[in-house]
Amino acid sequence: MNQMAQCVTKVELSISCENLIDKDVGSKSDPLCVLLQNVGGDQWAELDRTEKIKNCQKPEFSKKLLIDYYFEKVQKLKFGVYDIDNKSYDLNDDDYLGGVECTLGQIVSSKTLTRPLELKKGKPAGKGNITISAEEIKDTRVVSLDIEAQNLDKKDFLGKSDPFLELYKQSEGGKWQLVYRSEVIKNNLNPCWRKFSVPLQTFCGGDFNKPIKVEFECIHPGKRQKKKSYKNSGIVRIKSCKIETDYSFLDYIMGGCQINFTVGIDFTGSNGDPKSPDSLHYISPNGINEYLTAIWSVGNVIQDYDTDKLFPAFGFGAQVPPNWQVSHEFALNFNPNNPYCQGIQGIVDAYRQALPQLRLYGPTNFSPIINHVARFAAQSAQQGTATQYYVLLIITDGEITDLDQTRQAIVNASKLPMSVIIVGVGNADFKAMEFLDGDDGVLRSVTGEPAARDIVQFVPFRQFQKAPREALSQTVLAEVPKQLVSYYKMQGWAPVKLPGAKQE
Repeated sequence: MNQMAQCVTKVELSISCENLIDKDVGSKSDPLCVLLQNVGGDQWAELDRTEKIKNCQKPEFSKKLLIDYYFEKVQKLKFGVYDIDNKSYDLNDDDYLGGVECTLGQIVSSKTLTRPLELKKGKPAGKGNITISAEEIKDTRVVSLDIEAQNLDKKDFLGKSDPFLELYKQSEGGKWQLVYRSEVIKNNLNPCWRKFSVPLQTFCGGDFNKPIKVEFECIHPGKRQKKKSYKNSGIVRIKSCKIETDYSFLDYIMGGCQINFTVGIDFTGSNGDPKSPDSLHYISPNGINEYLTAIWSVGNVIQDYDTDKLFPAFGFGAQVPPNWQVSHEFALNFNPNNPYCQGIQGIVDAYRQALPQLRLYGPTNFSPIINHVARFAAQSAQQGTATQYYVLLIITDGEITDLDQTRQAIVNASKLPMSVIIVGVGNADFKAMEFLDGDDGVLRSVTGEPAARDIVQFVPFRQFQKAPREALSQTVLAEVPKQLVSYYKMQGWAPVKLPGAKQE
């Protein structure tokens, strides 16, 4: 669903170093660490810096470095360690003790990252190294409530009332502010509302002593004056109120969850002959086409969250050598027993090598490839732990043939640890894709079974042709953190390693 994340996730980085080189004559260096973020090309902007520690080759900095985290972006960072010998803020007049470049994704997926310091690329700074560990800053507690009411007044002329519930908190000026409104239950004087959760921060600003407004007895002042026998207009009963921890995307990632990335590529005849410049599979003189751009854009972000960097890649809708049978899930490297490609570059290489060997054909069937990934996701789900999540990227030129089977495949997959991203290339009509992306309501199978969660994100590539390369990945991946959390929440699974717990 297209809702923006509630607010930016903030991450705190703790820095320590060992074996720093000595630049001071007669004493040890006085190190400080600075954090820079790439803002495009060779441009870097300073985000934060630690304090200076005197005479120390093994500093553990107490000041934490703060940074906003976005899953859907590749955030390139540079950590520089300097020997500070003067009072000026400018670091250009201080000795450089070494630095390291990495992405924020690499840090959070490792939770703690240790790298050798380099004076410049390929030139180590002696035996110096830097350790960066990440922690998310947040209050993850939520208030979970289960509320019912009994014997409510009839308000409607012909039928019973249609009750709903509202909770308010008191703002600084004493005004009451709406925190939660329940669903309406039609024609019912004894309603039992769905269980719901509100972040503690929203509910009472994290302050347990703040008043909230829930009237236990529904008193109608007018009726009390008119009728001496009047007691109330019904009772509201809180069946349960629990303070629970609401785990975030980073809790799961830092807790050891891996994201497995799989690609499915459309090789149907409607793409056009790959040798012809107007084909969607035509590789331009500078070595790219829309399929390759989509693979690079999405793959570059996701690869940081997968330790082995081995990505299965498949094609569908082509006649495949040697016997030219049409296949809807063939390995791009033609090795069905080992369809894994080494890194995103490996997928690109396999695609370029496979293209001249295929006969583009049809029809456009999505369900085999969705079911293929779902089988792996189902195996992971049986372990009962939040360790493996699957993201399938399907790149297609349009009209889908097996819509009914695909709907069923997505509804089945919605109960598994997986998400499906569809990028539509070319100028076809993508109405069916928009239908699969449940933004206009819950996707249902042909038999009427609803999807357990919204797991499909569709974007047409043409919207991004003139946009910067990273705009595509930011749009298609923005939903993945919420989809991953919604699955583990639905299962009631906590992260494998809990945040704040001391790891042995």
